[in-house]
Amino acid sequence: MEIRFKTKKLEKCYLKSSEAQKAFGMQVARRYILRVTILKKAKSFDELYKIPSLHFHPLSGNRKGEFAIKLTAYWRLIITNDGDVFDIAKIEEVSDHYGD
Repeated sequence: MEIRFKTKKLEKCYLKSSEAQKAFGMQVARRYILRVTILKKAKSFDELYKIPSLHFHPLSGNRKGEFAIKLTAYWRLIITNDGDVFDIAKIEEVSDHYGD
């Protein structure tokens, strides 16, 4: 799958683990890089549903059209579809799910 990043900072955090650790802390940074790598290897969003550890699911309400991938108990990777056939993932944000 092709990966696009909403911001240069998100791309930089993927490419350089020290930047990710500075932005998110070590545990979230490791999971962020791993999850983006998994996204790159998948052919489409449909494949993501088949990987239980991702807890991949669509969001609803004011976040309709976005999807979440679990990073840790409290952190989520938020992505959107940026292609015609769900084959391009756009990394939107790394979110503290409970806002603490």
